[in-house]
Amino acid sequence: MKVGVMQPYFFPYIGYWQLMNVVDEYVIVDDINYIKNGYINRNSILYDGESLKFGIPLRKASQNKYICDHEHGLDNDGVNKLLKTLKTSYAKAPYFENTYNHVAKILEFGLTDDGRNLADFLENSIRCTASKLGITTPILRSSTQAKLDAEYKREYKVVAYCKQRNADEYYNAIGGTKLYFQKFFEENGISLSFVKTNENLSYKQFTDNFVPNLSIIDVMMFCSPEQISDLLTQFTLVKGYYSPEDIPAD
Repeated sequence: MKVGVMQPYFFPYIGYWQLMNVVDEYVIVDDINYIKNGYINRNSILYDGESLKFGIPLRKASQNKYICDHEHGLDNDGVNKLLKTLKTSYAKAPYFENTYNHVAKILEFGLTDDGRNLADFLENSIRCTASKLGITTPILRSSTQAKLDAEYKREYKVVAYCKQRNADEYYNAIGGTKLYFQKFFEENGISLSFVKTNENLSYKQFTDNFVPNLSIIDVMMFCSPEQISDLLTQFTLVKGYYSPEDIPAD
């Protein structure tokens, strides 16, 4: 049983979906502190050949509050502005209309009473987009469907989720190689692997100058369902460091 655990992000990059696609269950952890200037409520799209930040405002954002305790600040003007930016950026992309309508539907959910909470909004976005990408992995939300019976920090929290879900394998995004270590997970009877997106992953954008690591919106604008299915497999599983002492000195 393989499980992945990640925070909810706003239309995250392809690596997020590669991780979701390769595990047996995926836990969205929303009962942890919000991180400012991260990817929880913003990402990047292609605009005039360069990366441009694209996201939603929050009401009274605080790193002292859980993600699930926040509300976003989207209104009709904000949604229209975001959609106008998408249209300006991607109107000539091969899959513009289909992707534009998908994003519009998700943003408009944020204007409803059910979509005001940040975690509710992001959960809906992730579930809808996963379905659109052909990902069938069961998705659980930590604050409602996979709540732990005690407070845990960092690697202890991840191991607690693995034990709760009866998982003997844990997959993490490649950015966690200096946070999670083989020794600790081995001692808890769990195999640890990291999903590393292939460095040569690319697809045709407007020009031959490929801009990597953009939101999944960019992938959906330029790639067919068959191409996306292939991109979801373009990663390598790596093992990371055995213990903190193995991290090379800077």
